Amino acid sequence: MVKTGGLGDVVGALPGALRALGHDVRVLLPGYPGVIASLSDATVCARLAPAADLPGAELRTAKRANLHYYAIDCPELYARAGGPYQDEHGRDWPDNPRRFGLLSRTAAALALDDSPLAWRPDLVHLHDWQAALAAAYLAFAPGPHPPAIVTVHNLAFQGSFDRDWVSRLGLPAAAWSMHGVEYYGRLSFLKGGLYYADAITTVSPTYAREIQTPALGMGLAGLLAGRADRLHGILNGIDDAEWNPRIDRRIPSRYSAASLWRKALDKRALRERLNLAMRDDAPVIGLIARLTPQKGIDLVIAAAPSIVKEPAQLAILGSGDRDLETALLALAAKYPAQVGVALGFDEALAHLIEAGSDAFLMPSRFEPCGMNQMYSQRYGTPPIVHATGGLADSVVDCRAETLADGTATGFVFAEPSADDVATHVARCVRTWRDQRAWRTLQRNGMARDFSWAASARKYSELYAGFPRSRE
Repeated sequence: MVKTGGLGDVVGALPGALRALGHDVRVLLPGYPGVIASLSDATVCARLAPAADLPGAELRTAKRANLHYYAIDCPELYARAGGPYQDEHGRDWPDNPRRFGLLSRTAAALALDDSPLAWRPDLVHLHDWQAALAAAYLAFAPGPHPPAIVTVHNLAFQGSFDRDWVSRLGLPAAAWSMHGVEYYGRLSFLKGGLYYADAITTVSPTYAREIQTPALGMGLAGLLAGRADRLHGILNGIDDAEWNPRIDRRIPSRYSAASLWRKALDKRALRERLNLAMRDDAPVIGLIARLTPQKGIDLVIAAAPSIVKEPAQLAILGSGDRDLETALLALAAKYPAQVGVALGFDEALAHLIEAGSDAFLMPSRFEPCGMNQMYSQRYGTPPIVHATGGLADSVVDCRAETLADGTATGFVFAEPSADDVATHVARCVRTWRDQRAWRTLQRNGMARDFSWAASARKYSELYAGFPRSRE
């Protein structure tokens, strides 16, 4: 349908895991071209009347894998080239407040007694700023309404717009308050959602603590600390059918913990794909990321001369800041046999990097959850990570005692700096040269359970704390 980063992974996988636990889950999506195309058999189940500055739309529904999907079919807002949030030149769509205001208002409308649908939810689970404003719509709706849960995937993205959008989106004047949707003189979708939510979750326990501090609270630390009793950190899961080296059809050689020798065939294919030298004395360190300072890409660039001297090779896939893209291409030109860079996104190459790399580097300055460190452990590719957010929650540092007790799964460093990146890559390379220790590390990671079933159980426990409103 449509997928952007971890948010796409969660919305794609969590509903199915909750359905398996017996929850009747319905998924509401904007009618992007990819969504409408993938629901080609959808039928119109309701018509949404225009309100304030929001246009009317049709609500279409179809079932996939025993889940009901609803798409807001509004070509005026969603049928366009480019991405979900930006045009093909990387500029935010100027009508994003309307586009996601309609999503939020529709989510709230479907939860109220005058919903155009016969089905009513017991609670509404909203993801990130794009849907968070539904909590405000519910709070100001007359009569009873179900509780709203807002999940923060990345607090840095808050959906901030001019004040006049409050009335244009059909919110009452009373919503414009520091105890409401107002945030430093602007309307913030996310801040409004966090204020009016009955519960707040984020995508790892450590990130839930970090966002209550000035350093990572993005201006909302006070609000979140004041709502700490309603704030829960639940580590994301991964799709363990999509990311499984035993059955992965995107890699040339499939393998398991019992046949790790086959991983060398994927390493050869990865080197061929990125024109890296075939050498027995150098591990391949993979990296897949948005190329932004948040992801620590500048730290990798600064550490690269030390990394290639280990020796180690870098296999990098991503896109983002033009300056970082240019610097990575220059790095590959300087070390053509040691550094391979592919710009853009390529799903097959992403799987090959996970399978063909010896280790995986994630030096993010902050990382709400992260998925690749979990994919990497699943693929026997120990991650090298900065101890932040979900990285700290999902990777156990390799030390003599953690190797001995069977818990070590990767390499964890305390400071996001080029020196720490270089130092811990070097530590990884030393461990890689000890074949027995390396096999233990790989198998430890491959034995971890990062499935969505475990995460869904925690969400289900949270849901159970709210009374059922539709008995």
